[in-house]
Amino acid sequence: MIFWRHRPVLGRKLTLCLLQVEIVEGCRLPVLRKNQEHEDEWPLAEILSVKEVSSRKLFYVHYIDFNKRLDEWVTGDRLDMKKLQFPKKEAKTPTKNGLPGSRPSSPEREVRKSLDLNLQTATAPSRGKTLPTPKRKVETVPLATQVPPATPVPSLPSSAEASQASVFPAVRETTTFKAREDHEPISSLTTNGTARRLIPPQPGRKRKANCGGTDEDSQDSSDGIPTAPRMTGSLVSDRSHDDIVTRMKNIECIELGRHRLKPWYFSPYPQELTALPILYLCEFCLKYLKSLKCLQRHLTKCNLRHPPGNEIYRKGTISFFEIDGRKNKTYSQNLCLLAKCFLDHKTLYYDTDPFLFYVMTEYDSKGFHIVGYFSKEKESTEDYNVACILTLPPYQRRGYGKLLIEFSYELSKVEGKTGTPEKPLSDLGLLSYRSYWSQTILEILMDLKPDNGERPQITINEISEITSVKKEDVISTLQYLNLINYYKGQYILTLSEDIVEGHERAMQKRHLRIDPKCLHFTPKDWSKRGKW
Repeated sequence: MIFWRHRPVLGRKLTLCLLQVEIVEGCRLPVLRKNQEHEDEWPLAEILSVKEVSSRKLFYVHYIDFNKRLDEWVTGDRLDMKKLQFPKKEAKTPTKNGLPGSRPSSPEREVRKSLDLNLQTATAPSRGKTLPTPKRKVETVPLATQVPPATPVPSLPSSAEASQASVFPAVRETTTFKAREDHEPISSLTTNGTARRLIPPQPGRKRKANCGGTDEDSQDSSDGIPTAPRMTGSLVSDRSHDDIVTRMKNIECIELGRHRLKPWYFSPYPQELTALPILYLCEFCLKYLKSLKCLQRHLTKCNLRHPPGNEIYRKGTISFFEIDGRKNKTYSQNLCLLAKCFLDHKTLYYDTDPFLFYVMTEYDSKGFHIVGYFSKEKESTEDYNVACILTLPPYQRRGYGKLLIEFSYELSKVEGKTGTPEKPLSDLGLLSYRSYWSQTILEILMDLKPDNGERPQITINEISEITSVKKEDVISTLQYLNLINYYKGQYILTLSEDIVEGHERAMQKRHLRIDPKCLHFTPKDWSKRGKW
């Protein structure tokens, strides 16, 4: 962009000074892109990097409020220079009390300081006297009241209010379920004696996945100040390492068997391979190679035609292999590198020993081709049955995601446990799990039949035991579907005709299902195996 400026010089003559505005990293401006309807739009974007290729400048942009998978390199003609916003300069650290290097106190810092002072005065002995240290009351949050992300669950009601639902006969356009006053209470559905209805979020533009700590992950310290979120699992990221390098895609294209994949996010492959136009992977052992010739040479020596490990499920062309992260470390690490290309909210750990990987494959005459996978901790104190889950892009929107989720819960049924996926979920992961939970719970409710002319009854615990879905996820799904109502002092579940018809349409499209008879799986007690 060019500005003209008059500059006075000696002799009162005016000259014209030509100024060229240079776009630098951190600038924000509208960038032209195509939306889902293939219409032009100009969303605000941030410049993350600038490079020059063949004497032509390219700009790597991140669209504000859009998922990072849409980030891309663009040319200068797609930038709206009229609305250019330069990055704000960082202010120098101000001084306090004339001492250099000290910063002005923020309210949060003052609160922490005052709490520390109160703690010191409460515990410090006075002169000549020893005062007893008063015991401080620590408030604990029970797990049942903690809320999974994006599907809030209110606190539990009193024990007099029931979690057992009974089915009313269909009245007009609805089918209702009644709550009884025995058994375990349902997770708090009332506020001050009135029913609380949760409205499902309106569909809209997908935003970036929330990577911060959730209510379920956060733990309160004894002085009431929340500590850092607890993050466990194979690929959970706390964003403490996030920088400009990891915010940018570093792989242009991946060739995996007969598919070419365009990565969505950064993955820490060796740096010398990131400059290549195509990164080649062996689709059986997932070894990465720099050229097609190297891949062809490798295939003559690679004996694998399926993932290493034990095949624990086969029906038709679909198979599942169980892989121990300690016994097959190289394969597990290569799998993590590939998965990181399509998972943003996770980071990579090379210590795969504490994890099991379940790889889903499709069989043909050439071998078993990877479709997707999920990983899980060998020992989980949080009842997680999935640490990381991914369906590769060529196989998405074909029912494989729900098949992976259903398989994870089938394993939980064999283990005799209830399970839940590790938080936070990605945006696509949350959609898949919500859909699976909804279909599974509605399937059970619609199969209930009156018993001796009375309304069928079922408890939240019974739904959880039948499906192996954790109780909090059952409650949040019922609330998300707006099925729970408070009527005449009791909780009832109401199924409208729209929900029933929508469920039947969805189940007709769901052709891929797990057959428990084809599962050959024996759970292991990893606590007795020392170091896994």
